[in-house]
Amino acid sequence: MATPSRKTSTQSPVASKRAILSDPSSEVPSKKKSSVPPAAPRPLPSSGPFVEGSIVRIAMENFLTYDVCEVSPGPHLNMIIGANGTGKSSIVCAICLGLAGKPAFMGRADKVGFFVKRGCSKGMVEIELFRTSGNLVITREIDVAKNQSSWFINKKSTSPKVVEEQVAALNIQVGNLCQFLPQDKVGEFAKLSKIELLEATEKSVGPPEMHKYHCELKNFREKEKQLETSCKQKTEYLEKMIQRNERYKQDVDRFYERKRHLDLIEMLEAKRPWVEYENVRQEYEEVKLARDQAKEEVRKLKESQIPITERIEEMERQRHSLEARIREKALAIKETSQKCKHKQDVIERKDKQIEELQQALTVKQNEEHDRQRRISNTRKMIEDLQNELRTTENCENLQPQIDAITNDLRRVQDEKALCESEIIDKRKERETLEKEKRSVDDHIVRFDNLMNQKEDKLRQRYRDTYDAVLWLRNNRDKFKQRVCEPIMLTINMKDNKNAKYIENHIPSNDLRAFVFENQEDMEVFLKEVRDNKKLRVNAVIAPKNSYADKAPSRSLNDLKQYGFFSYLRELFDAPDPVMSYLCCQYHIHEVPVGTERTREKIERVIQETRLKQIYTAEEKYVVKTSFYSNKVISSNTSLKVAQFLTVTVDLEQRRHLEEQLKEINRKLQAVDSGLIALHETNKHLEHKDNELRQKKKELLERKTKKRQLEQKISSKLGSLKLMEQDTCNLEEEERKASTKIKEINIQKAKLVTELTNLIKNCTALHIQKVDLILQNTTVISEKNKLESDYMATSAQLRITEQHFIELDENRQRLLQKCKELMKRARQVCNLGAEQTVPQEYQTQVPTIPNGHNSSPPMAFQDLPNTLDEIDALLTEERSRASCFTGLNPTVVEEYTKREEEIEQLTAELKIKKVELDKYRENISQEDYDKYGIRIRVKFRSSTELHELTPHHQSGGERSVSTMLYLMALQELNRCPFRVVDEINQGMDPINERRVFEMVVNTACKENTSQYFFITPKLLQNLPYSEKMTVLFVYNGPHMLEPNRWNLKAFQRRRRRITFTQPSQ
Repeated sequence: MATPSRKTSTQSPVASKRAILSDPSSEVPSKKKSSVPPAAPRPLPSSGPFVEGSIVRIAMENFLTYDVCEVSPGPHLNMIIGANGTGKSSIVCAICLGLAGKPAFMGRADKVGFFVKRGCSKGMVEIELFRTSGNLVITREIDVAKNQSSWFINKKSTSPKVVEEQVAALNIQVGNLCQFLPQDKVGEFAKLSKIELLEATEKSVGPPEMHKYHCELKNFREKEKQLETSCKQKTEYLEKMIQRNERYKQDVDRFYERKRHLDLIEMLEAKRPWVEYENVRQEYEEVKLARDQAKEEVRKLKESQIPITERIEEMERQRHSLEARIREKALAIKETSQKCKHKQDVIERKDKQIEELQQALTVKQNEEHDRQRRISNTRKMIEDLQNELRTTENCENLQPQIDAITNDLRRVQDEKALCESEIIDKRKERETLEKEKRSVDDHIVRFDNLMNQKEDKLRQRYRDTYDAVLWLRNNRDKFKQRVCEPIMLTINMKDNKNAKYIENHIPSNDLRAFVFENQEDMEVFLKEVRDNKKLRVNAVIAPKNSYADKAPSRSLNDLKQYGFFSYLRELFDAPDPVMSYLCCQYHIHEVPVGTERTREKIERVIQETRLKQIYTAEEKYVVKTSFYSNKVISSNTSLKVAQFLTVTVDLEQRRHLEEQLKEINRKLQAVDSGLIALHETNKHLEHKDNELRQKKKELLERKTKKRQLEQKISSKLGSLKLMEQDTCNLEEEERKASTKIKEINIQKAKLVTELTNLIKNCTALHIQKVDLILQNTTVISEKNKLESDYMATSAQLRITEQHFIELDENRQRLLQKCKELMKRARQVCNLGAEQTVPQEYQTQVPTIPNGHNSSPPMAFQDLPNTLDEIDALLTEERSRASCFTGLNPTVVEEYTKREEEIEQLTAELKIKKVELDKYRENISQEDYDKYGIRIRVKFRSSTELHELTPHHQSGGERSVSTMLYLMALQELNRCPFRVVDEINQGMDPINERRVFEMVVNTACKENTSQYFFITPKLLQNLPYSEKMTVLFVYNGPHMLEPNRWNLKAFQRRRRRITFTQPSQ
């Protein structure tokens, strides 16, 4: 058999729970026979008739704490008694859900699946209601997986709506607090407004039509107000429309006046095309006449140009003949000129040959002079080198110095190489340190980003707390001792999977609380943040003596056998004040956390460990000891998903990274100092190396100088010998040059004679050519004169032709314009292209160039006949029409439409007023929707009566007042039954006794409805009535199985014992 899901018995790990409930004849102590002990049973009279709709039987299966249970209440007062957790309120829940009530009515859960016993997939509630025509059995089967219910009436499937209609027909109202008051809704009764209390009372005690009539009164009053508002609005709207039409009347008159002007403008605009057409037609006739005259003039000019053309052609032939002869002379001149040029070129070449001979002689003279100078310079250089060679010292003793410098140079280079190697190592070390620094910086940035995520969540959910954190960070100097930021920021989970345990254990108000070590610091903070900045924040103070390191009362090793792996304190890190506060306030060092294995052994864990709070993988268990029975009772809740502490920041690792960063920076400084020193050493060695190399170079140069001088002297002597051998005879060269020049001059004189003859021939040819050119010029001049005369005549002809073309184009344009104007005039008069104008509208019929007739209407006779007069009158009429500004063509339509609307609205308003008068005759002028009931109470003779509110009276006073009001309604009650669950919890013994007596006296009267009174306790020596039914609810591991429970056999045995008792 499955164990209970929400409440657990501690007597046996596998104990199932059963309820022993009495029927109307079960044992009840009676005050009339004091000789019988209170627990002694005595017989009861028959239950008497049930009220229509009373509960006859309640059956439950796999419902909350029950496996299988059946309850048979009595027709009057039913006292349901049992210790806390035994299942009294489960009966109330069964009544509510079985009669189509919503889960929210009980205030326990919002889903019907939560009412099925844990571990079961389905549950069932069955309610049997009394009816004179035959009892009504309502069955509700609940499916946990689908969170749905199946309904049956008298074992036949039905819909929830049909069940609700059947229940409502019996005047059962499980949602009415005046009839059905569950345990979790007792405090809601005092919160009812006076209007809600009146409605609940009407439904409970009044006839069915009372609440309906009240609603109808409210609706009538609401309709009356709507009619009043409607009449008022329509009256105001009607007045506005009348006023608006009065304002627009003048605009309408002005609109018609403007229309008359526009009609005249339309007539003028219609006549204007006809006048334009006539003007254009006359202009067309004039242009046509001028075109014909221009055509005749062009013909005469063309005839006068024929003789001039023939003379020009004759002159052109003469010009061609002269130009041919001129070209022949020019060709002869060109040939003679080319021969002259050839002779001149030959003469110039002879002159150039003479010049080249003279230049060659000059070059040889200069070369000889230059050779003599170089020989002299070479001899001088040889003498200087020989003198220097004699003065050069012996350099054989320089080798030891060179060897010593070479050794020093090698040693310096070794030191320099070693120094450069150390520099490279230092640079590599620095690069490695910088890489480590960047890595550490990146880790710190990631930690900071995680912290920022926690702060973002705080800012989004609790903005005031976030603003207070910012203020604290900027004002830490105002506090004497340490102040910790909100607990949710300072807590750092070691594993974010465990965050749900901490968030379910510590309330959200404390998670966002600031933790102080000093009371004065907290007062300063709250004054500044709450009073001045108006921020809603929480603050707590840590204990003076630290609880952070307080050891748990039981070792974790002892609890590991149950599946526990840690206490809450070991799941996270926090500053000492925060940890101390949480240990002191929430005992996190005493609350263990287990696994799924712990949940499987939960009953054994609760019984053997006696722990007050336990966490399993997905649930929290709270263990309490009953005040009445001293038994251990546990309750479990599912853990909520963590929201704030899922971000894990390892503060110890962050501190380690910061220390590592400081160490890296220190090493970087040491490496930089070493690099600077090595660079200085390398610079010094470089300078020393350069000095040694310079000294070695100088010694080597001194050692090789003598050998170099000897080589130079030998080279110069060789050059001098070559220069002395290269000699030249200048006299012989001068004689040869003179002979060649004389021969060239003879050839040149012969060429000059030939050139002179050619020049004379060329001059004669030029004279002949000039004579021919003069003749050609005369011919060209005469020709040009004739062409000038021809051009003058041609220019006049072109002008005349252009004038003709323009006149012809103008004629075509005017003809086209005449056609367009005729077409436009016909369109204005609404005449078709082939339609003739009626005789009654014709005045004259002018002929147009295309042969059609035009016909201006007779209506145009009274209007002006010129364009200027028409334009002047148009301007005048348009000016007059433009004076009527701000007029809209729709004004008249709106005016007319508004007049019709005014008539219609007047008729509607008259009908509305008649309807309103009828409403006022039928009902009084009162606000029925504000009707209500106010309960006024006082509990001391010295005080005034006060209205019952959820704040003014204490919990016990509210309970007493609620019970007295419900008892006052009992005799008037028209509901078949009433339920009140544990209303005596907050009462003192005196009030509890008085209320109990009143309940017994009232509920046990004749013709009263059924009453259910649920309580976990009763005072001693209370009065009881014969009409009461007392139902005892028990649970435990030794309860009888349902199939072994025979209620009738127990009743018969009880009667026998009772009947034999007086004789004893």
